[in-house]
Amino acid sequence: MNRSLRRTSAALLATVVVAPVLLTQAASGEESAPAGSPGIGDAYWPLDGNGGIDVASYRIKNRYDLASQRLEGRTVLELTATAELGSFNLDFLLPTTKVTVDGRRARHSRPDKHELRITPASPLAAGSTHRVVVHYAGNPDDKRYAGERNWLANDREVVAMNQPHMAPWWFPGNDHPSDKATFDISTTVDRGREVVANGTLVSKTRTKRTVTWRWRAEDPMATYLAFFAAGDFEIERGTTGGLPWVNAVSRLQDDRTRAGSMRALRTSASVVKGLEKDLGPYPFEVTGGISTGLPVGFALENQTRPTYPTLGGPAESLIVHELAHQWFGDDVAIARWSDIWLNEGAATFMEWRWVERKGSRSAADILRGSYDNIAADDPFWDLTIGDPGKDRIFDNAVYERGAMTLQALRQRIGEDAFWLLLRTWLQQKAGGNATTQDFEALAASVSGQDLTSFFTAWLRTPGKPARTADNGLS
Repeated sequence: MNRSLRRTSAALLATVVVAPVLLTQAASGEESAPAGSPGIGDAYWPLDGNGGIDVASYRIKNRYDLASQRLEGRTVLELTATAELGSFNLDFLLPTTKVTVDGRRARHSRPDKHELRITPASPLAAGSTHRVVVHYAGNPDDKRYAGERNWLANDREVVAMNQPHMAPWWFPGNDHPSDKATFDISTTVDRGREVVANGTLVSKTRTKRTVTWRWRAEDPMATYLAFFAAGDFEIERGTTGGLPWVNAVSRLQDDRTRAGSMRALRTSASVVKGLEKDLGPYPFEVTGGISTGLPVGFALENQTRPTYPTLGGPAESLIVHELAHQWFGDDVAIARWSDIWLNEGAATFMEWRWVERKGSRSAADILRGSYDNIAADDPFWDLTIGDPGKDRIFDNAVYERGAMTLQALRQRIGEDAFWLLLRTWLQQKAGGNATTQDFEALAASVSGQDLTSFFTAWLRTPGKPARTADNGLS
């Protein structure tokens, strides 16, 4: 997510990542097997994700009516039971009408508005794989979770974009970055409307009154990065340097603004090629972007196709930021929300690096300017960005001080070691999840240095880091 249009995150709930746990079944004795826990164990949002399951894929088939903002459909989940389960939960907000597990009707209930509890006809054995089908219908705009009301729509357009939560408004899932899966997304709308989602367009099927757009993303993806947009869009497709791209701009934008937004999006593939010089091969099969006409004050790194507000003005740094996230945040996802600086700090640092590569200003100079110009008593230095707390994960300090940390690390361990570190990080963790502790351990290994005090000063200690060689600031 880019904070050049800084949005304060909605007020949310709280708690330290622990291993997912299983709850014993209620005393009713309905099942002898245990129930999967309603949360995956994230300290910031205890109900995010669910214990006892690992989802491999989602196949979403939805019908969305723009005029009424009503969504109905079904989602097929292929999942593995990671423990013996009498029941398990999915994160979902819409009313559910029917659930099957392996073709057999399953009972479902609502222990909480955010939790859909599913009780199969027979307990699930640990290690077994299953096909779960959930049918549902409702108005996402009516729903709230953790203080958030995230549905972005009017009677002409909808874009399912937000962070840290978006999935439960439009499909049932295991909504935490630590459980990545592949996605196949079909959305049916009135004929004459367009739909854009992650990945590559598989098909477009018309009837007399409707059109169904089917998109598929081949690589594992965190649930909050899955999206769809429907409405009136101008869509362009092409290939740059062998990389396919799809760009879409809302026709809610006036002609001049829409033309500027499309010009900005056309740079996406070339920006990816530029980032590859430092980060290695682009991790996905397609790129591009979408610019909505709805009033949204932020951009989001939806996998393969970031979503943006209107881009009528200068947008290069914004596009660099969201496309850098395709490596930092999408391909290598955080394992817990407290490590958000790994995503936002790295994407902001790559903005600095982009400016440096253009010869405008070095990243070292940007760091020096920020360090010198922000007084020691400025609240900017108060936040411990290695664990900022649920209400401040999108604080400006997480972005800017995250970037400062990486540039200071570059100065501390040297140019060759630093770029080897980033490339090794992206190669070793590709397609998976990682923590701050993982990054610190790899930095020490690659550099051959004890960096404990460095990371303590930058990530875990409130206050302005001292201007020392140990802190990368000599």
